[in-house]
Amino acid sequence: MIYQCVVPQFTKMLENLLAILDEAEKFAEAKKFDVGVLLQSRLAPDQFALMRQIQVACDTAKLGAARLTDTENSAPAHDDSEATLAEIKARIASVVTYLGGLAPEAFAAAAERRISQPRWKDKTLSGEEFLIQHVMPNFYFHATMVHSILRHNGVGIGKSSYLGAMPFRDPA
Repeated sequence: MIYQCVVPQFTKMLENLLAILDEAEKFAEAKKFDVGVLLQSRLAPDQFALMRQIQVACDTAKLGAARLTDTENSAPAHDDSEATLAEIKARIASVVTYLGGLAPEAFAAAAERRISQPRWKDKTLSGEEFLIQHVMPNFYFHATMVHSILRHNGVGIGKSSYLGAMPFRDPA
């Protein structure tokens, strides 16, 4: 189940962010302003700007998956230097590609794995705790902030833009 929560869901949400960013670009073009203005927008003075929200969402997805599968050395490295829409889209795409390369079997021992991070000062969580208590809430928080910042600035997106396509089926 950990694989299902991480790879397909984070991939879907990152692809939804790409689609939302396409809408932001169209909005900026229609209103005749530089899309970079949106990349530096924020909801509150003490919150990250849109660009940083995207960077953190990407980092949370890739490093969460990497720590759960004990493959941190193979996760793509990003130096947080993106300044343009094309650059941040490339970062998102690199994380989607990385996630796509992780097999379900790589997550077999993830629930029991002990996971730490430098800022936790040698404290650990089980992989299951790490996913449920840290990775998922953090990822969705930053993805939601991306949507909220753009929506606040007038980009014509809504809940369906955030959720993306649903796997609906006809009644049996």
